[in-house]
Amino acid sequence: MTPMNRSRLDRVGLLAVALAAALALAACGDKKDKAASQTAAKVNKEEVTVHQINFVLQQQRGLKPEQADAASKQILERLIDQELAVQKADEMKLDRDPRVVQQLEAVKREVLARAYAEKVGEAAAKPTPEDIKKYYDENPALFSQRRVYSLQEIQIEAAADQVPALRAKLGEVKNITEFVEHLKTTGLRFAGNQAVRTAEQLPLASLKTFAVMKDGQALLNPTPNGAVVIVLASSRAQPVSEEQARPAIEQFLLNDRKRKLLEDDRKALRTAATIEYVGKFAGPAASAPAEPAAVAPAMAPVAAPPAPAEAPASAGLDPAAISKGMGLK
Repeated sequence: MTPMNRSRLDRVGLLAVALAAALALAACGDKKDKAASQTAAKVNKEEVTVHQINFVLQQQRGLKPEQADAASKQILERLIDQELAVQKADEMKLDRDPRVVQQLEAVKREVLARAYAEKVGEAAAKPTPEDIKKYYDENPALFSQRRVYSLQEIQIEAAADQVPALRAKLGEVKNITEFVEHLKTTGLRFAGNQAVRTAEQLPLASLKTFAVMKDGQALLNPTPNGAVVIVLASSRAQPVSEEQARPAIEQFLLNDRKRKLLEDDRKALRTAATIEYVGKFAGPAASAPAEPAAVAPAMAPVAAPPAPAEAPASAGLDPAAISKGMGLK
């Protein structure tokens, strides 16, 4: 391969990454291994291969086998348009534009960093049946005692010194209707909302609070603009067996182990590296912004019930994964 051809390939590959990572990764392989490639279309002097189509096709989640052919044709058309754009960009020497160079470099760094993270995660041990059972038993509110919650929210605009009185009033009233009537008499602005959420759709910290609440009970949390009241209007039991929950638990535990491995590896890299802050960044390292408080996704924005800040939101479980395991729509 001549220097000119190699330069051409590099530029096309990088620009394709900026437009779609799939093209860059597949194109490189096609150039190096012509025998293994299968041409799907020729665009001027360049090729779009079956490998490129398959790579993009693999990223389509939930695609049914019978949809593969139609999807492949659609992907091919997009890759053709993409290749035409890449060729035109190359003709216009856009790969030399400082802004484009910066973007391409950022994409390259992101791809390499992600590949490093995936490589580190490969060392994570697969959860054993004992690990899965232990997690299932330790989280009854998510599984054996799982409930579906109907939640109501009242967002109240108030000064900080008015919140204690609101909390006291909430404890005195017989029902939420009486509390709302009180709000009307105070002249405070407020708005209501409601939604239904399953246990796994709530932050784990919030779930621990809701799991012990009875229908009709409410709680109040301060917010930057006042307070929010969350009422457990009603709930119903909908338990999940260990067998139904096993796929979701296994995936969560595996992902959590990968995350911990990556964190440990990054700490080791920082310890071994020489890092020097320069200019306005010199001096003590600024602390990272505090993580926002866990929010119950019942009615956005909703302040979560009081809970330890370190409790992981949603227990890391994918609500869709659990619902799928239960055969729910």
